[in-house]
Amino acid sequence: MEPFTFRKATEKDLQTATALIEQAKVFLRENSVDQWQTGYPNEGAIAGDLQRGEGYVMEAEGQVRGYACICFTGEPCYNDLEGKWLSDLPYGVVHRMAIDDVCKGKGAAPAFFRFAEELCKERDISSIRVDTDGDNRMMQRVLEKQGFTYCGTVCFDNSEKIAFEKLL
Repeated sequence: MEPFTFRKATEKDLQTATALIEQAKVFLRENSVDQWQTGYPNEGAIAGDLQRGEGYVMEAEGQVRGYACICFTGEPCYNDLEGKWLSDLPYGVVHRMAIDDVCKGKGAAPAFFRFAEELCKERDISSIRVDTDGDNRMMQRVLEKQGFTYCGTVCFDNSEKIAFEKLL
């Protein structure tokens, strides 16, 4: 598989990004992960990402193979962390990452996180945060391998999430 490339998502990517999220929901369910099983995220959430200019796609072999929201305006639920963040620095956040099944195990998620880190550095932001469900061990392993540190728990979408931070 050729190297991954990244770009800001456009309205033309809405259906593909939504399909990737739906595929990820099936993957999580098949792997006994409760995350994203309540209807969220949905097309409306992705459309909001695109309207705010926070949606990004990953391409490989000329096709969109991944989607994530990367924002720099903070995450309100992170203000109520049960635990301690590594820093009080401005931070970037990665939400709603979905990787096409054909790219799983091929370094796609780590590449997407490296891309998010580069976006942070371009904005002189020295911290990146992310949260996931406690039973999503696959994402936790990706985060740990990428140098993220567990910081505590937050409540989002009416459920407890585990939160991570990485200083850049």
